[in-house]
Amino acid sequence: MPQSTPMLHLVCGLAASGKSTLTAELGQSPSTVVIAQDLWLAPLFGDQMTTLQDYRQAAAKLRHAITPHILSLLNKGISVVLDFPANTVEDRLWMREIIDTSGAAHRLHVLDVPPEVCRARLHARNARGDHPFAVSDEQFDRLAVHFMPPNAEEGFEIVTHRAT
Repeated sequence: MPQSTPMLHLVCGLAASGKSTLTAELGQSPSTVVIAQDLWLAPLFGDQMTTLQDYRQAAAKLRHAITPHILSLLNKGISVVLDFPANTVEDRLWMREIIDTSGAAHRLHVLDVPPEVCRARLHARNARGDHPFAVSDEQFDRLAVHFMPPNAEEGFEIVTHRAT
């Protein structure tokens, strides 16, 4: 039976910081659905994403298309774990709109993992080949430049996860 107050879980962290691992764990809760950006982007736009701008355009299209589905789930009392990076103010504005429209409770999980740990995890992930996208060191650096952790003024309930 769905819970009465759905929870929207959001994740923020550098590439290979553990966002997908955390979202999979959060998705084990009853009446909870995980929606993973990369699992949608790869088949829909993978061959069209060669630059950071291409990625941004594809991600924006996906957000626009999937928002009504996310709202429907939350409005039916189903919790949603968004495995979408909440790494920029723009990303979080979209997520804030979902929260404000649905009235769902939320948690923004911030993964505080040093870049050198993320880079080592990225190399291991690329070697395993078990992720829809292989990210090069150059791409990691370009993405990291745009990373902006949330601040209190954005109004999120923040839960910080530090690397151990």
